[in-house]
Amino acid sequence: MLWASGEDMAPWALFNGYRRSSPMSQHFRFDASRSLTALEQDSTIIAVIEMSQTKWLVAALVPGIERQPLKKFDANEETLLKLLHRWRREAGQAGRDIKRIVVAYEAGRDGFWLARWLRAREIEAYVIHPTSIAVPREHRRAKTDRLDTELLMRVFLGWLRGEKRHCSMVALPTIEEEDARRPNRERQNLVTEQTRVINQIKAIFTRFGIHTLRPTMRKLAEGPEDLRTAEGTPLPQNTLSELRRHLARLRFVRDQIRAVEQERLRKLAVAPPAEKKSPDAMVRLIARVLSVGIETADMLVNEIFSRHWRDRKAVARYAGLTGSPDESGSRRRERGLARAGNVRVRSGMIQLAWRFVRFQKNSALAQWFAARTADGRASTRKTMIVALARKLLIALWRLVTRGEVPQGVVLRPAS
Repeated sequence: MLWASGEDMAPWALFNGYRRSSPMSQHFRFDASRSLTALEQDSTIIAVIEMSQTKWLVAALVPGIERQPLKKFDANEETLLKLLHRWRREAGQAGRDIKRIVVAYEAGRDGFWLARWLRAREIEAYVIHPTSIAVPREHRRAKTDRLDTELLMRVFLGWLRGEKRHCSMVALPTIEEEDARRPNRERQNLVTEQTRVINQIKAIFTRFGIHTLRPTMRKLAEGPEDLRTAEGTPLPQNTLSELRRHLARLRFVRDQIRAVEQERLRKLAVAPPAEKKSPDAMVRLIARVLSVGIETADMLVNEIFSRHWRDRKAVARYAGLTGSPDESGSRRRERGLARAGNVRVRSGMIQLAWRFVRFQKNSALAQWFAARTADGRASTRKTMIVALARKLLIALWRLVTRGEVPQGVVLRPAS
């Protein structure tokens, strides 16, 4: 054991989507699948928001008022707060004592700032996972903001009553947690942009029959004026200008990637090592595993390991590394990965699994993979690498939460 396990954690915290140090977890008991607070509808205002870029449509159930209010206004949080307080006053005039106001909206472009803003003003706010809402399956179903609010209200009421499978709520991150994810996500976007620019340079080379140069060669960066096509002629003027601009963009993107990486290493170096379960300590620990780098460790910690999980099945489900069975009558089949979780974690773990097989050959997990792919078939390896990625993710989760080192895994010396 590298440190003691967290068995003294409060039972409800195992369902909590926040870190234990988060102030949100001190006020809200949270279960994504159902509400843990009994619903007293006669003393609760229930509201849902259909959000667009410029307008918000709010539907509500207000105790003591027969009509179901529906209000559309310009996107503004202060207007929303005034509207909720107005409905509270109207319910009070109807003889109802409002003890609770709950608001929900779908996760999307607006993120989580509104939910945090409302909670800071004593309004219970939740963010609904959009893919958890069942919608009609007609080929051409009617879709308007009003119909969307009716659907949101229906599933939100079921969730508030404590009934499962109506919808799922997104674990609300703090500003610090959201900010901690930005370096890795920014780097991922920059790497994608770098690949796009390199492919455009390669396309120019292919178009003129140039096969001896790579876009990353220093000779090309120093000056593309000496390039010759397969026909022995210099590049046309417009193409040469385009190539210069591509190379300038490539240098700029690489400088930004380098800046992100250096800033992360700097913060990791100055972080205090005292807290063994802090995010920085988790990154250092995972990075000690041979085949895992700082980028992968940072992604895993900030995307998944910094949150509390009920058990190993919840960890694998969040990563989308679980199956999707298709059963009807006597038919039984698997449709492959569910792909319903965090795509960054899923793709990162599959890439890590291939590196793990290469650099941790004597580990129990790598030997388990080798025994099941002994037939040498590519289809078998492709299927089993996903299973290995799932097992490896759970093993790393146990490493950072309980200190259990996977059997046979080689660790780098602690720095």
